[in-house]
Amino acid sequence: MNALVDGGLLRQHLIDPEICIRCNTCEATCPIGAVTHDDRNYVVKADVCNGCMACVPPCPTGAIDNWRKVPVAAAYPIEEQLQWDTLPAELPPEQLAEAGGDAIAADPASAPAEAPAASATEDVFDPRRYNATLPPWSAAHAYTNLYGPKSPLTVTVAGNIRVTDAGTESDTHHIVLDFGPMPFPVLEGQSIGIIPPGADAQGRAHHARQYSIASPRNGERPGYNNVSLTVKRVTADPQGRPMRGLCSNYLCDLKVGDAVQVIGPFGTSFLMPNHPRSNLVMICTGTGSAPMRAMTEWRRRLRASGKFEGGRLLLFFGARTQQELPYFGPLMSLPKDFIDVNLAFSRTPAQPRRYVQDLMRERAADLADLLKDPNTFFYVCGLRSMEEGVVLALREVARDAGLAWDDLGPALQREGRLHLETY
Repeated sequence: MNALVDGGLLRQHLIDPEICIRCNTCEATCPIGAVTHDDRNYVVKADVCNGCMACVPPCPTGAIDNWRKVPVAAAYPIEEQLQWDTLPAELPPEQLAEAGGDAIAADPASAPAEAPAASATEDVFDPRRYNATLPPWSAAHAYTNLYGPKSPLTVTVAGNIRVTDAGTESDTHHIVLDFGPMPFPVLEGQSIGIIPPGADAQGRAHHARQYSIASPRNGERPGYNNVSLTVKRVTADPQGRPMRGLCSNYLCDLKVGDAVQVIGPFGTSFLMPNHPRSNLVMICTGTGSAPMRAMTEWRRRLRASGKFEGGRLLLFFGARTQQELPYFGPLMSLPKDFIDVNLAFSRTPAQPRRYVQDLMRERAADLADLLKDPNTFFYVCGLRSMEEGVVLALREVARDAGLAWDDLGPALQREGRLHLETY
C-alpha cells in the first residue's frame, strides 16, 4: 500500500461492481493476493495492494481500473466493498484536507511498486507470468463493451442442442443467439456476458456470467448476425457437493424463441493472428473448446474460400471420456491435412489417465519446431488447474530441444504468442 499513500491520503484501488462480470481474471493475475471475492463482488484489499497494475490490462471490462482518494485511516474495508452495488462517490476536498492537506496520492502507473515478498522456494513456477496481455500483431481490431449491465441487449435463442452423449455426467450444450438487426461485432477468442433473470436472496438483480464465443466472426451461420456458446450444465460445486449453477442451467434449459439479455463483447488479447502461414496450437479441456472451435471454424472457412494460406493447426483436447467431449463427431470429421487432433481422456475405464500435457510431451518434436517459429501462437483454455501443467510441458519441450526458456517464455508473453484463459 505504501506506494499509493501520500500525505495521509490513500489512492485506493477499487473494482466497479456495476460492470464487473466476475470472470476472476484480476484475482488470478494479482501477484500478491490483493484481490478476493464472495458470491457477489470482487474486491481489493487496501492493506495489500501495492499499485503494481498487473491486474488492469487483462480486465475485459475495465471494472478493475477504478481509484478513490481517501484518508488512510478511512480506507474502505473489504467487508463494506462486498456489499456494494455501485462505487462510492469521490470524497469532497474539504474532507480530504482534514486528513492530509492538499497532498495527492502517488499515481500507481508511475510510482515504484513494492516487490512481492520472496518465496522460501527459489524457483516457484507461475504460469501467469507468461500470459500475453497483447494480441498477435496481425489480429483484427476487437470491439468491446458495446452494451453494459445498465443497457443490455435482448437477443433471441435460435438453437440449443446437446453436444455430449446423453446419459453422461457432462451435459454440455451448443446455444445459438440471434442478434437481429443490432450491431454486435465479435472475434474468435472474445466473450459475452449473460444476465440470468430474477434476483438474489437480497433482492438484487443477478450479475452477468461470462461465456466464450464458440462461433467465428461472420456468425455461427455464415452471413448471419448470430453467435454461439458452449455451456456445461453445473450440478455440483468444485468440491463435488450438489448445487445448481444459476446461469448454466438457465441457458441449457432455453427454448428456441426465448429472449436472453446480453452484454459485451469482451476481450482484446485472446485473439487469433490473421497473417498467412501463421500456426495455431490450441490446448483446451471441456467448454474451454469454445474459442478453439471458433478459431478452427474461421480457418476452415478461409481455407474453403481458397483466399488464405493458413499455417498448421494443432489441437490438444482433454475430457473425462470420449462421450463427454463436446463436438466429438464434427471434430473427427475435419480433414487430417487441415487440423492435427490429439485427444486426452482421464476417466476411460480400464485405461490409464491421460491429460493434455501428456500428449504435448508425446508431440515434443512437433511442438519444438513450432516454438522456434515466430509465426506460431499458443492458446490455452479450460480449468485453471491445467495452466501450470501445460506451461511446464512447454518449458520442458523447449529445454529438451535446446531452447533457452528463460528467453523464450518472456518472448512468447511479450510478442502476444502465449494466451491463457482459464476459470
